[in-house]
Order: sequence, then C-alpha cells, then structure tokens
Amino acid sequence: MDVMIGVDPHKGSHTATMLDRGEHELRRIKVRVGVRQVSQLLEWADGVTARTWAVESAGGMGYLLSQQLVAAGETVLNVPATLASRVRVLGTGQSSKSDPNDARSVAVAALRAPSLAVVRRADHITVCRLLVKHHNDLGRWRNKLCCRLHALVGELVPGGIEKEVVLNQARSLLEEVEPDDAAAVERHRQAVELIDELEHLDVVMRDSRTRITTAVAASQTTLTEIFGVGPIVAGMLIGYSGDPTRFTTSSRYAAYTGTAPVEFSSGGRITHRLSRRGNRRLNHALHIAAITQIRHPHSPGRRYYDRKLTEGKTPREAIRSLKRRLSDVVWRHLVADARRVAAR
Repeated sequence: MDVMIGVDPHKGSHTATMLDRGEHELRRIKVRVGVRQVSQLLEWADGVTARTWAVESAGGMGYLLSQQLVAAGETVLNVPATLASRVRVLGTGQSSKSDPNDARSVAVAALRAPSLAVVRRADHITVCRLLVKHHNDLGRWRNKLCCRLHALVGELVPGGIEKEVVLNQARSLLEEVEPDDAAAVERHRQAVELIDELEHLDVVMRDSRTRITTAVAASQTTLTEIFGVGPIVAGMLIGYSGDPTRFTTSSRYAAYTGTAPVEFSSGGRITHRLSRRGNRRLNHALHIAAITQIRHPHSPGRRYYDRKLTEGKTPREAIRSLKRRLSDVVWRHLVADARRVAAR
C-alpha cells in the first residue's frame, strides 16, 4: 500500500482524498452519486496501483459504494464514524466540519488504526444479519401493538387481558362487549383492528423464523450445538460477528461483545467495571443463551452459575461471568467454522 484513499459518503455525493504514508494530500475529488460513481473514482485513482480505500461507515451509508469497490477488485477498509470524527478533531489539525476534512480524517484513521475490518463481499453473514434484524424489528413492533391492545381492552373490560396477550382471549372479550358511547365504539373498533394486525404479524414472524432457520442451516455453523443457542440466536451471532478471524484471541472477541470487564485504575488502585461498550446486539444474544442455560438445571451453564454463587458472587455477577465464558465458546465455534469453510 503506497496511498490511502479516504471516502466520505453521502446520499448525494462522495468526497475522496488520496494521502501518502506521510499523510500528505495527493489528490481530491467529489463525485455525484449515480451509476457512474465507481467508474469515476477508479478513473481518478488510475495510475496508483498500490492503493487502499477507506470508506466511512461501510456497513451503513457507505455500504453500496464499498461493495461496488470490492466487486471491482479493490481493497476496502471500514472506518467507524466515531473513529473518523475523533481523528478529525484530534489528529488532523483540521477540526472544521467539511466533506474534504472528513475524507482526510477517514484516510488518516485508516493509516493510523492498527486493525480495521476489511470489507468483504456480501455472503451468508450478511443474509443472517438482514434476516435477524428484520425479525427483531417485527418482534419489537408486535410488543408495541400488544401494549396498545392491553390499554384499549383495559378501557373496555374491567381487568382487561390477564398477563400476556392471547389473541383468542382478547377476541372473545371484545365479542362480549357492547359499546355504549361513541368513545367506546371507537376503542372497540381499534382493538379489533389490532387483533387482526397481530394475527397477520404472527404469520409474518413464523415465515421469518423459517427463513432464519434455513439460512443458519445453509451456513453449516456449529453454533447450534451450544446449549441455549437456537437458529435465531445463532443468526445474530453469525450476522453481527462478521469475519471471526479478525479477532486474534477470544479476549478481543469478548471486548467486542461487551462481555469483558473494563479495567479502571487510578493512583495504583485497579478495579474492573461492567463494560457498556461493544456490539450490544451480540451482547444481547449471549445474554439470551446465558439465561436459557440458567433455566435448565442439567445445562453446563447452570452448574457454572451455581459455582459462582457459592464463591460469593451476586446473581448478576454470576450471569456476567457466564456470558464471558459463553463468549469464548462462541468465538471458538465461529473460528472453527470459518477455517473449515476456507479449507474447502
């Protein structure tokens, strides 16, 4: 790599800056977003063979551009927006917010950062991430509709629906209600519409769950062999972990999942605190697996959890320890799966 090309992507335009190893600007270009955006960038960079592209938020705003560059045979790095922002303020000497300065900060961040993720062509990892994100969005929307249905039925029937929403129970309650004023009629109508929408949403979620199961099976992962990891949790772990080989040790993966405690030291006093960093979706997936193991007395996680309690840890601390342990197990499975696929 002789030069680093930083790209600041936007909806209407992309700004690119080419820097050498000494962080001196060689070229700069701004192209409009369109069918010729990649060809224009490649023509602009023509003549520099040993080049690497650094795209800000290659998994977000810069996804399409980065995928097009990879398809053209280019090497592309993913620069997180937070890292580029910090470099712009602290590392480039140009703190003013502008597209050229942003592109320069992206390139500088790529030159200085020790290990940025290399953008790869979309594969089963991307498919799993898309499927589980859609499924989780459906689940959140269903919870919201259930809360609205609870409130409406509670305003029509004394006591409302007991505990979780059961659609048949809700429909039976509403059939017995005879609204006596205009407000009650409107509440009744909205509640019936919510039940119809929830029934349709349940069908969509069953189809979504089936597609996730098929995608996870097609990836030939061994994650489902872990107690408490079903197809949906496995899809979350595959989709949001990305390329597992970029984590050289299980500790690095634990830091990425937010299951490794953060060291805090001051004046020679060293303590460890709960990490709020890392990928929270992966942390959530590991939490689901940990709770599932704890609920089953015959699981290995429950024995580990009980041992931590006998050592004097609180239930929350024991769960965190179990999640850290599960993170190592998941990392080993992910790496083994990736190496097995690469060996074919």
